[in-house]
Amino acid sequence: MKNKKLNYLSLMISGALLASSQVYAQDYRAAAEKALDEHFQRSTLSREEQLKELEWFIKAAEPFRGMEIKTVAEGLTTHTYEAEVLAEVFTDITGIEVEHNIIGEGDVVDTMQTQMQSDRNIYDAYVNDSDAIGTHLRYGKTIAISDAMENEWKDFTNPYLDLDDFIGLQYTTGPDGKIYQLPTQQFANLYWFRADWFDREDLQEQFRERYGYNLGVPLNWSAYEDIAEFFSVHVKEIDGERVYGHMDYGRRDPSLGWRFHDSWLSMAGMGDKGIPFGNPVDDWGIRVNEDGNPVGSSVSRGGATNSPASVYALTKMVEWLRDYAPESARGMTFGEAGPVPAQGQIAQQIFWYTAFTADMTDPSLPVTDDEGNPKWRMAPSPAGPYWEEGMKVGYQDVGSWTFFNSTPEDRRTAAWLFAQFTVSKTVSLEKTIAGLTPIRRSDIFSDEMTELAPKLGGLVEFYRSENESMWTPTGTNVPDYPRLAPLWWQNLAPAVNGEVTPKAALDSLAEAMDRTMSRLARADVFSDYEPILNEPRDEQYWLDQPGAPKPKLANEKPQGKTMPYDQMMQEWMAK
Repeated sequence: MKNKKLNYLSLMISGALLASSQVYAQDYRAAAEKALDEHFQRSTLSREEQLKELEWFIKAAEPFRGMEIKTVAEGLTTHTYEAEVLAEVFTDITGIEVEHNIIGEGDVVDTMQTQMQSDRNIYDAYVNDSDAIGTHLRYGKTIAISDAMENEWKDFTNPYLDLDDFIGLQYTTGPDGKIYQLPTQQFANLYWFRADWFDREDLQEQFRERYGYNLGVPLNWSAYEDIAEFFSVHVKEIDGERVYGHMDYGRRDPSLGWRFHDSWLSMAGMGDKGIPFGNPVDDWGIRVNEDGNPVGSSVSRGGATNSPASVYALTKMVEWLRDYAPESARGMTFGEAGPVPAQGQIAQQIFWYTAFTADMTDPSLPVTDDEGNPKWRMAPSPAGPYWEEGMKVGYQDVGSWTFFNSTPEDRRTAAWLFAQFTVSKTVSLEKTIAGLTPIRRSDIFSDEMTELAPKLGGLVEFYRSENESMWTPTGTNVPDYPRLAPLWWQNLAPAVNGEVTPKAALDSLAEAMDRTMSRLARADVFSDYEPILNEPRDEQYWLDQPGAPKPKLANEKPQGKTMPYDQMMQEWMAK
């Protein structure tokens, strides 16, 4: 009799748990439907397909319900959307509490480095730029996502993830063929200009009389410099307002480093041919041997960081900032300078991040017309005199989900679910529209983006062109991004401030990078692709070899060349 009572009680408890589980499942499904109605009406999926994907997340999250996880990203509009919208929705449909922290980019890198060095879990997942791919594949601290998807994440990987749809996955894949990071936002640096000013017949005539060719989108740095001089020195005022032909920033700050190692030297033509980055010399000037081991950044070791092309590039940055930008720009950081073109006084900017596109579309701004259409356009970047066909043209930032083996597996897996949710097709189009940092090909070619294109000044056209692949992040030549990146602003700031010559600053930078790589190699901290530095030799030996480092040109300012914007975009989209 007692056993019968126990069996009956057991059945009652099981039935209650089942009923409770069914109620929870219904609650989570209701939350999913509510989210589709309130947040994700625009998607490349049908509503039925969206619900099917969200139901997969509801089911996959069952082992982790009630868990609290912490993730982190830098302060971009896209990541704010993830924190304020996506984290809350994910919690509502899965029962997993997410604290998606937004901190400075430098703080993200520092915290990531601390976790890698200490093996102490600080965050359960990081949105870390793919620029660190060389670090991740060498240290053995990062989970190879493609390996985990076949093993511990096999049952927790979204069957609708569609990796082939990501436009930046090649930048998060190592030379071993493994995927180390999952892209969640992507933006490029392009050329930005006031199309309404460039179209004015009076300004076109003045420019033609002074420089002997047409005012238009510059194809080379010579034309960019002429246009910068024209607006800053000769035009000076438009509609009673002081105007400038260039914008940049120069404050001694970590963001000054991004200004340079985000491909500024390669835009001038410092490195070698090759996509996604120069081979064997990349856009940092670091040479690798045929096995992928860094062998030096100084010209004396076969690198190009302090080569004539690099000296030219730094010299132009300093001169243009001094002569053609607002005086206040010299004391600005990246974040302070970014919004300035939207204020209506800047004619062009050679190094403009498309992450600021969303901030340029407000109808109340002086750079939009009464109907909210942009008076500005973005276009492919002009190339410097050392640049050759087949080289990368500019930089793309690919912020990507990154996971460390120091994170407990259950927390890491729960964070993997959240990461997949933030890039899922159910939510990705709305996230793209909110932050304008697209990651999926399907979103870029969607009807919604076609409709938005006229408001975005060329952003959609850029990402729809096959030439978009010429803009790439930092590659695998850089063995330790967190340690090497600060060397840029620390060593180049004195040149920007006029304290030392560009050549002296670049010599100091190249020496510091070589010294750091040598120290890391001696410390035996890498699991693979460790630096094996070449012995220094006479620089002329390397300058006489094909490719980078390249000898100084006899003429670093050839004839300026421009092209009408409409013609440029037609040719751009036809390739």
